Amino acid sequence: MSAHSANEIYSSRELNSPLELTYQAFANPVYLQKWWGPEGFTNTIHEFDLSVGGKWLLTMHGPDKGHYENSSVFVKVVPNKLVAWTRTSQPFFDMEVAFEQLGPVKSKISFRMIFKTVEECEKMKKFVVPKNEENFDRLERELVDIAKDKSNNPNRIK
Repeated sequence: MSAHSANEIYSSRELNSPLELTYQAFANPVYLQKWWGPEGFTNTIHEFDLSVGGKWLLTMHGPDKGHYENSSVFVKVVPNKLVAWTRTSQPFFDMEVAFEQLGPVKSKISFRMIFKTVEECEKMKKFVVPKNEENFDRLERELVDIAKDKSNNPNRIK
């Protein structure tokens, strides 16, 4: 998965984590709320129905001030491979999160954000690209915690 046109933003990260664990960090809202978004943000997930047509409603709480309501509808869910959604709140875009196995304990996660116009994409790009890196940093830290939790409670994470 990569950016195919000027109206897309593509970000990815190779992770020292098995594919199934990386996917669960997204698919399980208990984990997702801990790492989703830029540094300093916290999340309240109101609804997370990870199925085609299911809704994802969350409030992102900024570190200094502000609460940002996010609303999306899932359009594709292929476990351990791809999750895609359409945002129904501003800013509007389509999002694809791909998961790829690189080895027994190595995986890759990719974000592809697709905007209706090049102008909308360019307006968001200068903010989104560095913030996606912060998001991946947070994911890496959460994966360490999930792995520790799994080793302490092997039946807890499926």
